[in-house]
Amino acid sequence: MARVLQLFPEFEEEFEPDISKHPRNLCEIVVGDARHVLAGFPDGLFQAVVTSPPYWGLRDYGVNGQIGAEMDVEAYISNLVAIFGEVRRTLAADGTLWLNIGDSYTSGGRTWRDDDAKNKGRGMSYRAPTPNGLKPKDLIGVPWKVAFALQADGWYLRSDLIWNKPNCQPESVKDRPTRSHEYVFLFSKSERYHYDHEAIQEPASDSRQQHKNRRSVWNINTEPYAGAHFAVYPRSLVRLCVAAGSRKGDRVLDPFLGSGTTGMVCNELERQCTGIEINEEYANLARNRLLNGR
Repeated sequence: MARVLQLFPEFEEEFEPDISKHPRNLCEIVVGDARHVLAGFPDGLFQAVVTSPPYWGLRDYGVNGQIGAEMDVEAYISNLVAIFGEVRRTLAADGTLWLNIGDSYTSGGRTWRDDDAKNKGRGMSYRAPTPNGLKPKDLIGVPWKVAFALQADGWYLRSDLIWNKPNCQPESVKDRPTRSHEYVFLFSKSERYHYDHEAIQEPASDSRQQHKNRRSVWNINTEPYAGAHFAVYPRSLVRLCVAAGSRKGDRVLDPFLGSGTTGMVCNELERQCTGIEINEEYANLARNRLLNGR
C-alpha cells in the first residue's frame, strides 16, 4: 500500500497534496512500488521524468520482487517497459524522460559476489545466470536493449548522452579498459516537446561566441554520499536534465527516487517533485537529505 512520507509533520497531507504550500520543500516522497503507485496518478500530471532505475544484476536492495534482481535480463527489460509505459501516460504531451542506466557483464557462472572494500554495495547473495546467446565475460549491452525496447513501445528516442566520469572508480581488470561512463537517454512522448536548450548551453571555445549548444558527452564527477544508498547519481547531472526538460513550477517525477537527488535538484531549481521509492530505509535517507539540503 503506497503512502506519502511526511517531510513536515505539522502539515496533514492527502495522497496527492499541493506540495507547493511548503515553503521549505517542493518534493513529496511516496513509499511504494512504482509498478502500483503510478496507477494512482492522473494523465499528463508531470512535465518531465528524471530517474535512474536499479541496474540489472548489480545491486541487492533487499526488497522482494525488486527491479534489477530478475534472473533473466529480458524480464528486467519487460518490467521497465511496463513501468515506463505507465510513466508515459502520466507525462504531459510535450514531456520528456531522462533515463540514466548502466551496463553490466555476464556473471561467468558465479552465483554470488563478495563485498569490496572500495565498493561497499558490491556484495550480492545472488547472481543471474548468463543470458541466452551470450558468453562468459560478455558485456551485455543493457542500456541499449532497454532504449530500443522503449522505442518499440512508443517512446521517441531523441538522444544518447554519455556521462563521462573523470573520477570513476578504479577496476582491477587487466584485459579491457576501465569503464568510466554511463548512458543518459533522452526520450520524448511526442514528436514535438519542451526542451530548453538555452538553459543548458556550454561555454564556447570560439572567442566570437559565448555559448554553444550542449554536446552529447557530459564530463561530470561522481558525488560521494555517506548514507547507506550506494547508487547516487550526481546533482550536476540531474540539474542539466531538470533544467532542459522543465520550467519553474513544473512537476517532475522520479519513479526510483533512491536517496533523493532528483528532489534536491528540483528544490534548488524551483520545480515541484514527486519521488517514488520502494525501500523505506532509502525513502528516509531521501527525507533527511531534503530536510537538510545536502
